[in-house]
Amino acid sequence: MSRPGAPEGVAREAARADSVPEPPSSSRRPRRRRPAQCPARPCRPASTAGSAAFPEGWMMGAFALQTVDTELTADSVEWCPLQGCRHLLACGTYQLRRPEDPPADPQSKGRMEVEEPRVRLGRLYLYNFNENKSTQPLVEIQRKDTSAILDMKWCHIPVAGHALLGLADASGSIQLLRLVESEEKSHVLEPLSSLALEEQCLALSLDWSTGKTGRARDQPLKIISSDSTGQLHLLMVNETGPKLQKVASWQAHQFEAWIAAFDYWHTEIVYSGGDDGLLRGWDTRVPGKFLFTSKRHTMGVCSIQSSPHWEHVLATGSYDEHILLWDTRNMKQPLADTPVQGGVWRIKWHPFHHHLLLAACMHSGFKILNCQKAVEEKQEATVLASHTLPNSLVYGADWSWLRFRSLQRAPSWSFPSNLGTKTADLKGAGELPTPCHECTENSDGAGHARPQSGMKPLTERMRKSGTWLQATAATTRDCGVNPEEADSTFSLLATCSFYDHALHLWEWEGNGA
Repeated sequence: MSRPGAPEGVAREAARADSVPEPPSSSRRPRRRRPAQCPARPCRPASTAGSAAFPEGWMMGAFALQTVDTELTADSVEWCPLQGCRHLLACGTYQLRRPEDPPADPQSKGRMEVEEPRVRLGRLYLYNFNENKSTQPLVEIQRKDTSAILDMKWCHIPVAGHALLGLADASGSIQLLRLVESEEKSHVLEPLSSLALEEQCLALSLDWSTGKTGRARDQPLKIISSDSTGQLHLLMVNETGPKLQKVASWQAHQFEAWIAAFDYWHTEIVYSGGDDGLLRGWDTRVPGKFLFTSKRHTMGVCSIQSSPHWEHVLATGSYDEHILLWDTRNMKQPLADTPVQGGVWRIKWHPFHHHLLLAACMHSGFKILNCQKAVEEKQEATVLASHTLPNSLVYGADWSWLRFRSLQRAPSWSFPSNLGTKTADLKGAGELPTPCHECTENSDGAGHARPQSGMKPLTERMRKSGTWLQATAATTRDCGVNPEEADSTFSLLATCSFYDHALHLWEWEGNGA
């Protein structure tokens, strides 16, 4: 079930970076695929008012704070949304290990050779954002080897007094891990429950029903998941003794169901996207009978997220390199269509600023979109920031729930925002990805803000490489969801990527956009 563009296909071809990935041979009928290379122009004609023509004031800074070597290729990154734990960041990896060449056996000559199956390796990292460490604010506090991770999400509410992290892995299982405090006043994730979806499948995605602030007390806690056979699986979580229970499964797509997501405002409704290029809606009270089918995307649909701020607003992304915004009351035509020059593997609404959308766009890096006019006036979304790193594919991206309050700032790495015309090379700045586990955690583990120390001064090499030090940094606060409680112009975000097996920490200054 591998294909170029999906994590497995990328990992399979990582050792052949100079070659163009070829579609795998298959006896299945031809289907619409993500192109092996970025097309010369968007897949469908579109106006360039918001993306190609730079909006006034578009040059808003994205500052690279740190790059961490994840050793294995990274494809998922998630900040904890729970108050008191928002300084914690989880990162998941996915690596295909080729079987070692067998020793030469003269007696095997003439016999048919059978290739051993590749092994999918994964590792879960947990980091603490420690702002006291100005040069390396992310400090690794746990690593856990597991089956390859394809998706993960934190539950937005505490369950039985703990934060829960859900994993979708290559063994075809959904795992629940519970966050607990360790003796060192830090945190660790420990296994809580696991459920195998089906035999001979990969669990590709999951979503919690808790994405909207203000969940009703009597609302059941649910997970929707998708797999590589095209099925969706509705799971229930018993909150008293957290345990996974399968409620229903049904065939949603003919090929891989890359993504499944809840309507956060009406959690009996879920959406799915498949490699068949279809976007579908479902009522889980009548599993197996779709509410609608949209063929508006021209290739596989691989990212979906319901807006937690706007009822009836849905964002979708595809291998066709377009992000579509929808009014779920009318799924015949999208509100807006924005080309982003890369397959859209993940999209994330900002936890506080309702109009901001973060997208992981594979070979096109990550992008930040302003969707205000797209929703209100049905215009193309404006691309506020775009960063592309060479020799990498961005698969994971997430906003931090930490809020910037003080503007007393210390130096940090800075790169100009762009729309793909330039690339920002972190390694060219003289800073190689750092193995975060070499750092020693000596904070109190509570994520309290402390003054930062400075970094090394600007050098001639940095000037020549096109990077510079900006006299800016920030003080963070783990505050509530009230936007007035913190400065609205600064956001912290993380991305992760294939090929360079790197986790990137960024600070973005939106200038009130």
